[in-house]
Amino acid sequence: MDYKIILAAVGIVIGFVSYASYFHGIFTNKTKPHIFSWLVWATINWTAFFAQIVKGGGAGAWITATNAFLCTLVMVLALSRGEKNITKSDWYSLVGASAGIIGWILTKNPLTAVILVSLTDLFAIYPTFRKAYIKPFEENAFAFGIDLIKFILELFALKSFNLTTALFPITILINDSVLVTMILVRRKIVAKQ
Repeated sequence: MDYKIILAAVGIVIGFVSYASYFHGIFTNKTKPHIFSWLVWATINWTAFFAQIVKGGGAGAWITATNAFLCTLVMVLALSRGEKNITKSDWYSLVGASAGIIGWILTKNPLTAVILVSLTDLFAIYPTFRKAYIKPFEENAFAFGIDLIKFILELFALKSFNLTTALFPITILINDSVLVTMILVRRKIVAKQ
C-alpha cells in the first residue's frame, strides 16, 4: 500500500477524533461554534478540495474533503447550538469565501481559487478568534490543536505537492496555531481574573 494513502488515512482518523471532541463540546454546551466561521470554512474547504483534486492532490486531498464534510456538520449544528452574534466583518468573510469559487469560474484556474480561499481563511477565522478571545472557555483548543497534526500529514500525503495543493493546508496550520495559542493564553488570563 502506498505510504501516502496510509498518511491520509491516519489524517482522516485524527480529523474524526478532533471533531468528535468538538461535537462533544457542542452537545455538552461547552463549545459554541460561530455560525459564520463554520459556513465560510465549509465553503472554502470544499473549494480547496476540488482544486486539489484537479491539480493532482491524490490521497492528501481526502483530508480536505473530510474536513469540508465535518465543517458542514458543525455549521448545521451551529444553527441551533452556536454563537450567532453576526457582525459586518463576518459578512466580509462570507463574501471572501464566495470570491474563491467565483475567481475559479472566471479564471478557470484552480490556483486562483486556492489563493482566494486561503486569504479568506485568514478572515474566516476572525469571528471564532474574536469570540474565543472574549469567551476562551467556549472554544475547543484540543480540537484545533489536534488538527495541526492532521494538516501536517496532509502535506506529506499529497500526491502532487504544488502551490495549488499545499497553500490551503499551510494556511490552516498557521491560523490554527495562532488560534490555539491565543485560546490557551486567554484562558490563563481569564482564570487569574
